[in-house]
Amino acid sequence: MKANELKKGMVFALDGHHIRVRQLQVQAPSSRSGNTLYKVRGQDLASGQKFERNFKGDEVLAPVDVSRRAVQLLYRDADGCTFMDEESYEQYTLPEEALGEELPFLSDGLQGLSALISEGLLLGIELPASVVLEIVDCAPGMKAASSSARTKPATLNTGLVVQVPEYLTPGEKIKVNTETREFISRA
Repeated sequence: MKANELKKGMVFALDGHHIRVRQLQVQAPSSRSGNTLYKVRGQDLASGQKFERNFKGDEVLAPVDVSRRAVQLLYRDADGCTFMDEESYEQYTLPEEALGEELPFLSDGLQGLSALISEGLLLGIELPASVVLEIVDCAPGMKAASSSARTKPATLNTGLVVQVPEYLTPGEKIKVNTETREFISRA
């Protein structure tokens, strides 16, 4: 597979690491003879570390054969997060470090998750586009707050902090975009 064939969500191998593409930018050459550069931002699935590198369009990368399976988060403990395959009921455990940016969105019983599995091993987790989380702490709601578009920080049940409209109060459930980490609506 060449670098110009990469797409968001794909997994490729580089120097013994499995990298999932999170963001891809194409930089056109400034001269006629220049090569188009592909700026890849991603995540090392084994360690959870961020990955950023530029590739030339004709650079060859090793694709990783990955299957996506529907899983559900069962629980979190000292070993990490345990997921259950919704078809085979097989359980997989991933250490919290390997989850990286997905960790603040994971709550018990969360559905709509996809496991990235290659050669029988769980490489990582893909989140749904949005998740429902509960507000556990924020400034008190104000009367007539809906007349303005001001926001306030709110801590959610997973520890994630997002900006929410002033009229929301602790105990309410909200939808959060997993890509931008922003408030979408009440749940």
